[in-house]
Amino acid sequence: MTSAETKQKLTREFSGIKYILTSGMRSKLLLTLHEKPKKLEELRNELQKPSATILHGLKELENNNLIQKEQKYYKLTSNGYLITTNMVKLIENWYSVNKSELFWNNHDLSDIPEDVLKNIYLLKDAKYVNSTTSDLSNAINTYLKLISTAKKLKIILPIYSENHFKNLINLFDNGKLEHLELIVNEELEYSMLKNENIKKSIIENDKVNIKVINRKTKLFLTISEEFVTLTLFFKDGHYDDSQILIGKDENALKWALTLYSYF
Repeated sequence: MTSAETKQKLTREFSGIKYILTSGMRSKLLLTLHEKPKKLEELRNELQKPSATILHGLKELENNNLIQKEQKYYKLTSNGYLITTNMVKLIENWYSVNKSELFWNNHDLSDIPEDVLKNIYLLKDAKYVNSTTSDLSNAINTYLKLISTAKKLKIILPIYSENHFKNLINLFDNGKLEHLELIVNEELEYSMLKNENIKKSIIENDKVNIKVINRKTKLFLTISEEFVTLTLFFKDGHYDDSQILIGKDENALKWALTLYSYF
């Protein structure tokens, strides 16, 4: 199938999506039936709408093979379940982006693969932390406090920062950090090798596994067993350590590990 044919098919399908999303009643019916099959009385009580309005919406969805009636219960068809599941994902993606709007809007996202961005809803419970004029180090101090409790870390490190390496070395010296996995680019590795302390304490450390890639990255990702943090670059190419996204739930870790495995 050519790209032109694909575009035509997607355009036709968009009309179907628009049909659902432009109707509050149709959308709400699909979302409430996504939870479980329900009787008309349950739908009326939940949606606070008269039976005639609900029945009209149900009939429209039934004509489009999205719901069906079995005895007194309305339920999603297989098609209806698939479409509604993805509609829930769209809503959660929308919520996740809007919740951390400043973080996403201010930064270069080009190093995050499209397939990973599509699942941004997994970060819906992540916390956005930024530095302020009264506390310029708020974001970085929050990060340092988090990693101080970690036993194992996976880090995509895009910048050479002696302070970051110093903090990691201190974690090893204090016996807190048991294993570190680093992904760095060739230029960064070269800078690390020139610093004798970093070379000895990080590169030659048996507890450290370094993977070198032949490209610069535009994100700083840190993953432990209990949290994930993400900082990005401004669109002008400068690294931004004043804004950080922190996730501590299973979904955030899943999202981060997928991104990490990409590199």
